[in-house]
Amino acid sequence: MECSTLTEQARHWASTQPEKIWMRDLHETGADEYRWGETVAEIDRAAAWLEAEFGEGQRMALLSRNRAHWIMADMAVIHSGNVTVPLFTTHATATAEYILEFTEAKVLFLGQTENWEGVKTVLPADCLLVTLPGVECELPHKTWAELISAAPADAPDYQPHGDDIVSLVFTSGTTGLPKGVIQTHATNLVPMRRCQELFTQQDQPRFFSYLPLSHIAERQVVEFSSVNSGGEIFFNESLETLARDLPQCKPHIFFGPPRVWEQLRQSVTAKFGGADALKAALEADQAGVQALVAGALGFEEVDYFLTAAAPTPPALIHWWESVGVNLCEGFGQTEAMGLIATDPADRRVGSIGRPVGEVEVKIGDNDEMLIKAEGCTPGYYNRPEKTAELWQDGWLHTGDKIEIDDDGFIFITGRVKDYFKTIQGKFVAPPPIEGLFAENAHSEQQCLLGRGYSKTVMVTVVNEPARALPREEVEAAAMATVESINGQIEKHARIGAVIFSETPWTIENEILTPTMKIRREQIEKQFGDDAERLAREGAEAGSILMHWAG
Repeated sequence: MECSTLTEQARHWASTQPEKIWMRDLHETGADEYRWGETVAEIDRAAAWLEAEFGEGQRMALLSRNRAHWIMADMAVIHSGNVTVPLFTTHATATAEYILEFTEAKVLFLGQTENWEGVKTVLPADCLLVTLPGVECELPHKTWAELISAAPADAPDYQPHGDDIVSLVFTSGTTGLPKGVIQTHATNLVPMRRCQELFTQQDQPRFFSYLPLSHIAERQVVEFSSVNSGGEIFFNESLETLARDLPQCKPHIFFGPPRVWEQLRQSVTAKFGGADALKAALEADQAGVQALVAGALGFEEVDYFLTAAAPTPPALIHWWESVGVNLCEGFGQTEAMGLIATDPADRRVGSIGRPVGEVEVKIGDNDEMLIKAEGCTPGYYNRPEKTAELWQDGWLHTGDKIEIDDDGFIFITGRVKDYFKTIQGKFVAPPPIEGLFAENAHSEQQCLLGRGYSKTVMVTVVNEPARALPREEVEAAAMATVESINGQIEKHARIGAVIFSETPWTIENEILTPTMKIRREQIEKQFGDDAERLAREGAEAGSILMHWAG
């Protein structure tokens, strides 16, 4: 049965399969299980209390690592007719303060989080703190159990409609202040229903949750897809227990950004004793190796392997193909999800696929991808000027530059705002060049600079194995990579220098956003002076320079 709202859909599963397990919190000794009937009943009790205390339409923040009670708190807010505002557990204090104040949050649900020491200093005085089970807090607060026990006996009065606002999801803010993207029942249900047949043939798939639920992709691909399908969610205890937890779930869909796929690649390679040993094993018994990899990672029953959130290097995709995993590149942004997808049976490396169903895509000015489809956001919360920029003449402006081939496959070539001109006045598209450099065995992260430079400069973080090698060896490999790249690209885009860093770019040092995107302006700020000097000196010397950042 398909319902028009998340609230109705959750109650449908509670009434038709009350004893079926909905969620499992995995831990060292087993799992805490949550069944549809009793869990939705508890959600409705919490919703009744929220409605009685605050009415409808208020903003309520949620700060916690992934767990069953994250979804329970989220759905309680939605069932009460209020609006969830997810916060990242890695948000800087200033960012959390801005979001809490901008949305005038009336409640903060608090679970386990690494940034509470900072966030608690900026919690608004009129914001009620509600702690989720297992959380201790020295500030005045209500516990989840107290909220449930004090709830009215009757279910909440709120009657949901498809266009009701259920959430404000704040963009990561690679430039400027984060914007609150309006999400409704429809913007969360329509996209997932559009893609469900492509993702899996299972009526009630199993989902594995390990990426932040505060990110729209995890929330839609896991939480709301589960609500839509009646499927089961397994919550990973931590990234350190990924190898233990994945085989317990045996998911039908597995989603990861390129960095996760690279980390898993390194893990698989290490288990086989290195790249040469793995290559030999594949040559001797490819089918056997593929079965071992699938079993070790819990991938035996996956119908759809998705990579998204950043460009995935072709070499990484081909590596996974060799061990039996066919990665499908996807597209989505907070403003528009479930629009374009890759059919596992009809893939083209480098393409995000073709539009799904009735979705319309066209190329606008500056080769920008424009989209028209049901299920997109209506706009930004209290930012009418930004909404007007997003929606023009009925088309959503994605900010992504694309090419479309003769068969309708879409290829993202970069972000409109990320393109830059060198001193020659010609545009350079960083992502394709960064993707080529990512094939270097020693590179973990990379970012191309060159705005106004004589030459472009690649800044790269060397991976952990490479940090143990002589620098001359790392430089020689980088030189070979650069020479190969320069032979494939236009003269004005050619790399004139490489800057090596041994410090990974992270959320903590503010080079990555909470959604793992590189803040290019931070790279410019940290490495720009050296990059501009090296570009100039390299152009004058007519050679490719190598430099290690201090």
